[in-house]
Order: sequence, then structure tokens, then C-alpha cells
Amino acid sequence: MIGSLRGQILERHLDGTVLLEVAGVGYLVTVSQRSIPELEPGSSAFLLIHHHIREDAQTLFGFTSSEDRSTFQTLITTHGVGPSLAMAVLATHPPAALIDIVASNDVAALQLVPKVGKKTAERLIVELKNRLSLDILDRGDGGDGGAGSSVADVRDALTGLGYGSDEIRAVLRELPSDVDAATLLRDALKTLGAKRA
Repeated sequence: MIGSLRGQILERHLDGTVLLEVAGVGYLVTVSQRSIPELEPGSSAFLLIHHHIREDAQTLFGFTSSEDRSTFQTLITTHGVGPSLAMAVLATHPPAALIDIVASNDVAALQLVPKVGKKTAERLIVELKNRLSLDILDRGDGGDGGAGSSVADVRDALTGLGYGSDEIRAVLRELPSDVDAATLLRDALKTLGAKRA
């Protein structure tokens, strides 16, 4: 089993695959559409890999973060979700946003994923409630850092999720800063989601 690959991007394709050369061997890796822009030909890359094996094929799925890979692995163990749908979910919603969607029963947000209708979205929310880890929301809260560190942790998390600095500043001004990082991140994601809707 292949767990990770480090090498140079040789090619980037419109179908969401990249050709990654590692020690003279080229690996064709399927990546999330969110990751494609940062994987430019000629650049070096490190990808965490899910090695998917079926009777008729072996496919490598690559991720730039452990949260993306673990969320993908959770999704494909869910009834009716194959690798293609799992990648589509991740392309539409980063892990922290997906956790927030599931926690708030946001069926409409899940329907933004291509080929996910209302019934499928409702079923996914029910099944994912028992499967998705909330660790991503708690990772920034050490318990004794105070409000300042909570805001800094949440700012870093939102930046990592692709939100712009202006958006982040605006949303953090609207929310109370005297709460733990997990609560602040949940509230920030809800507010940002509502503004983008």
C-alpha cells in the first residue's frame, strides 16, 4: 500500500489527475479540484495517498492535508458513497465546512455537490453524524491560551480553508472573542456560509 508520495509534478490534467514523478517513476494521482491550482507542473509536491484497490483497478487519491484524506476515507465507508462522489464532496466543501454542514443539518449546502439530490443529502447527513470526527474543530483550543490565541487559531484555520483576509477580519469582528476556538470556528463558518449563500 502507498501511503504518501513526494516528488515533482510533471503534468496536470483537467480530469483532476496529476502525474507525480518520484525517483524516476511517474504516478497518476487523482486529487481534489480544490488542490489542483497549487499543483503546478514543475513544482515539488508532497501528497498523502489513499490507495484504492478494486478487482479491476488500482487508483491513487492524493491529498494535501491529513484532514482531507481522513474525511475522504470516512466518506467512502458511508453507504452509497464511492471515491468519485467523495472527491466531489471535498471539492465543494472543505472538511471543517462539511462538519459544520452535518452538525447543522444543512441539506441545501450538501445539494451543492454535483449529483447529490435532496434525499441523498438527507441520508448523508444522518450517516455522517456518526462518522465524522469533530477533532478538526478542537485542534486549535489548548484550553489555557485565552481569547487571543483562540482568535489567532481560528484565523489560521479559516485561512487554511481558503477564506480571504478581508472576509476573515469581517466575520471575526462580528463574533464574540471570549469563547473557545471550537465554538468560534463553528460560528465563523456558519456566518461565512450564510454570507456566501
